[in-house]
Amino acid sequence: RGTALQPLFKTSYSCSKVGDPRPGQSYKGGHFCAFLPDNKEGRKTAMLLKKAFEHGLTFQIKSCNGEERVIWGLIPHKTSLSGGKARNGYPDTQYLREVRTVL
Repeated sequence: RGTALQPLFKTSYSCSKVGDPRPGQSYKGGHFCAFLPDNKEGRKTAMLLKKAFEHGLTFQIKSCNGEERVIWGLIPHKTSLSGGKARNGYPDTQYLREVRTVL
């Protein structure tokens, strides 16, 4: 197994904006962790994911049981080093190609 880059995203409690499920309502943040291979393709993908984060595309706000919370957006992320594609983990030989297509 090779080494892995581990981008960590931390969101805090905040107030939702226009376009979110309930604008003006506060929402619960969280800690989000994803993994990329530590190679040329993985580092290039990390830069694209960083740009997506800076443009507000990484997460979305969802209403769940009357509470607003941050969840992953439509960009796929590998949240586990194992378990395969079905569990958002590795091995998944198509992941970097798929995520770059989305980005």
